[in-house]
Amino acid sequence: MDKVILHIDFDSYFASCEQQFNPKLRGKPIAVTAQNGRNCIIAASRQAKKLGVKSPSTRWEAIQIAPDLIFTSASFEKYWEITQKFLNICSDYSPFVELFSLDEVFMDITRTKDLFGGSFSLIEKIKQRIREEIGEYITVSVGMSHNKLLAKLGSGMNKPDGFMQITTKNLDEVYKRSKLTDFCGIGDKIAERLQKLGIHTPLDLKAAPLDLLIREFKFVEGHFLYNLGKGIDLSPVTPYYIHDKTKSVGRNYCLLENTFDKRAVLQNIYELCEEVSLKLRRLRKSARTAFIYLGGSKSIHGRKTVLVYFESGKTLFEIILLILKDNHFNFESGDYVRRISIGASSLEDNCNTTLSLFEDKKSSHKLLGVIDKINEKYGDHTIRNAYLLYGPKLKTVPNGYMADKYEREKLALNANF
Repeated sequence: MDKVILHIDFDSYFASCEQQFNPKLRGKPIAVTAQNGRNCIIAASRQAKKLGVKSPSTRWEAIQIAPDLIFTSASFEKYWEITQKFLNICSDYSPFVELFSLDEVFMDITRTKDLFGGSFSLIEKIKQRIREEIGEYITVSVGMSHNKLLAKLGSGMNKPDGFMQITTKNLDEVYKRSKLTDFCGIGDKIAERLQKLGIHTPLDLKAAPLDLLIREFKFVEGHFLYNLGKGIDLSPVTPYYIHDKTKSVGRNYCLLENTFDKRAVLQNIYELCEEVSLKLRRLRKSARTAFIYLGGSKSIHGRKTVLVYFESGKTLFEIILLILKDNHFNFESGDYVRRISIGASSLEDNCNTTLSLFEDKKSSHKLLGVIDKINEKYGDHTIRNAYLLYGPKLKTVPNGYMADKYEREKLALNANF
């Protein structure tokens, strides 16, 4: 029996939620910004998107495109409440519901679709309940296929409030309508590398030989792209109440203005490294890979994998400095940075990592634990590295708080099953 997998994706989620909360915003171009006063737009309504407003972009950039744009602050707790209602609805139609992000899920309805009159009837029932129980202004688009890869591709093809089924018979037709970057797993950088190989479309990727992809992208990523081109994905739908292994931890920050001072940029990077490492320690994990993205007058992407696991912000920052050195990061006249992303991957549970033989490493681990407890009791930044003494105290409450709350919700769910 072929599997029947759905990918259900909210349309303009944050903005649609705000329009559902506030009828005065309905039908108008709005942009959602973070609660902490950052200038970056994190979501745009359908009306704003039609005018050309995109996320992420700055207020200034958006106003140039849409002078009548209305700005509103994000309400992450409300979004999470809606996501929970949505999960409850989906769970009534299948026990296999995977929370992919705050505004999208995968569902395996292979064994349950016939209980609700078939796949199409089941989808319509879910959409109807969203209108009745969440709000008529909040809609979803649905992709359906025999695996997660193609279901996700389908959900983005007929937005908003759309539906697309992808089968082996219409796969080539779908690929003709798609771009490489429409695939989950292909970003701009990978697309550029593929284009240098003469691979410009999904159909080109489907025809690309495996050895060509392995030569350019190495064994693992080469195989991934080869399977992606063929429409192959064997990954299962993992229910959200079953512990899923966190693959990476990251923090993004949009500076309040274009920053031309290299030291100020490095201080912001260091602060984000501290936040990422704090998240690692709360998850009781260590990492071996660090990655960074800087956006501004120039873009810098880089990652580096080291031989030993780390969980401290200082170590993560030192690895990031090596990445920046490899990318020749150096401010010239007129250079500036506006967006920063820091992350860590290649994670492993601390209980599975090798204990250090050196006393200084053990002492450092204990010290980090003490600092975390003090900061949790008396507030963030009570104790911070001297390098950050006069640096900015970043506020990442929306992302950080919701991520931590989501982890607590999952732990509670795990305890109930």
